[in-house]
Amino acid sequence: MSERPLVEVRDLKEHFTVKGGMGTKLKLKAVDGVSFTINAGETLGLVGESGCGKTTVGRTLLRLYKPTSGEVYYNGTLITDQNIQQFRKDMQIVFQDPYSSLNPRMTVSDIIGEPLDIHKLYSSQQERKDKIAELLHLVGLNSDHANRYAHEFSGGQRQRIGIARALAVNPKFIVCDEPVSALDVSIQAQVINTFEELQQKLGIAYLFIAHDLMVVQHMSRRIAVMYLGKIVEIGDADEIIEHPVHPYTQSLISAIPLPDPKLAK
Repeated sequence: MSERPLVEVRDLKEHFTVKGGMGTKLKLKAVDGVSFTINAGETLGLVGESGCGKTTVGRTLLRLYKPTSGEVYYNGTLITDQNIQQFRKDMQIVFQDPYSSLNPRMTVSDIIGEPLDIHKLYSSQQERKDKIAELLHLVGLNSDHANRYAHEFSGGQRQRIGIARALAVNPKFIVCDEPVSALDVSIQAQVINTFEELQQKLGIAYLFIAHDLMVVQHMSRRIAVMYLGKIVEIGDADEIIEHPVHPYTQSLISAIPLPDPKLAK
């Protein structure tokens, strides 16, 4: 008997109504029947070009968008509009853009402390302060940063603040929505290493969304390739990179730049 998956997505669909010409309305099938599972402590990489529906999958899974149809199970329990609040602590998200996902009017202490406030996870102000300092240390920042504002930090540091905010409620599953695509290449490696260290320490499962196959292969045990709202291929990360079956996966892999100019030629 295999272990029950932590997160199970069955035939998830998210259709938006958009305006067409001459006052008509068109149905945009952003996510069109997606299914996958993620086990506890595992990373599933979700890869595809911009606009294929990756981010919509992550947000719909967390019910930031209401799904058109389909089912999402967390630990065997079906998530609905009625019971979503009880899963908010267990399922979090790290957003793509660290420049727009942090409130510029709030200090770092308030940003990270907000989830603690909402879920009432401390009994005194000192405990709240200690938890924030601990979270900052966990993501490689120091407690002196707590009273500063987001604009005083670099992109990589801002993304670490976003990660600390997601970790505040001690989640078991995090949707990482292209968390390194807005960062410099040198900073990307540091943030990816932070994600890996946190997974080893805390046993968190990730849905790691990206359009860079090399980043996804490095982070993930399994990869799902998404194209035009559907998952066209899913399997072991190394197997998909070395033996892609779907033509779209093959074209994604052929676009990876080779570091050796002789091989590239």
